Amino acid sequence: MSEKDLLADRFEANRPQLRAVAYRMLGSSAEADDAVQEAWLRLSRTDTSEVDNLGAWLTTVVGRICLDMLRSRGSRREDSLEARTVEPVAALEQDDPEREAMLADSVGLALLVVLETLTPAERLAFVLHDLFAVPYEEIAPIVGRSPAASRQLASRARRRVQADATTPEADLPRQREIVDAFLTAARGGEVTTLLTLLDPDVVVRADSAATRLGGTAAEIRGAERVAGFFAGRARGARTAVVDGVPGAVVVVQGRIRIAISFIVGNGRIIGIDAVADLEQLRELDITMVSD
Repeated sequence: MSEKDLLADRFEANRPQLRAVAYRMLGSSAEADDAVQEAWLRLSRTDTSEVDNLGAWLTTVVGRICLDMLRSRGSRREDSLEARTVEPVAALEQDDPEREAMLADSVGLALLVVLETLTPAERLAFVLHDLFAVPYEEIAPIVGRSPAASRQLASRARRRVQADATTPEADLPRQREIVDAFLTAARGGEVTTLLTLLDPDVVVRADSAATRLGGTAAEIRGAERVAGFFAGRARGARTAVVDGVPGAVVVVQGRIRIAISFIVGNGRIIGIDAVADLEQLRELDITMVSD
């Protein structure tokens, strides 16, 4: 098999994820396919010898392409909510059951309508971080902002999404129940319960300050590893809402030292962010929750 064929196989393995990202960004099956095809063209012209994580690289490329397409829409003023119809999942092709199942799980028509009201940068930051657990450090160069500013973009978008009661993602009380159950299981060392609350592909990310204070790696992937890390921990964590999503904080001598936010999707935790950098903490909107 030639090198190009191998690259094509690796691209095809990532296609369902890329199309899910593009569809969430664009709300159109045809445009999502165009964005994914453009990503393939860019990949085929790129020297991949220095690309460590092809999936992450492709997600970044698709994000950039979708951002350009959204900005182009705005400049042409052809796609107002009145003039443009968001396609439901049922309108998508049915030739790939696995791909369509992924989209059906991750795309709701009500959410797509809400996303249409966001700015392109807000939409990209929210979709990549909250729905696909891409870290702010990777989102920042796509939108041309700092990681802290990218976090604020996602936070503003999240508040607008959660303001729509018809959106499944807006069920903050249900998300808090899941996070509270996770924290309780973590304190009790209940690994089996933790596994039921975690998505199999859950990702934990911590900034450098949090890795020093919490004794964690910068990134932990997979439900088993995440459950193993948190089992027996979180005894000093207090529940909170962090940038509009369920979270927890560790308070030392009256000051918040670590803020943890949880990304919940389809009834499970798909991402956990831990922040301890003082500048980053000042950027966060944190509300303590009474037990």
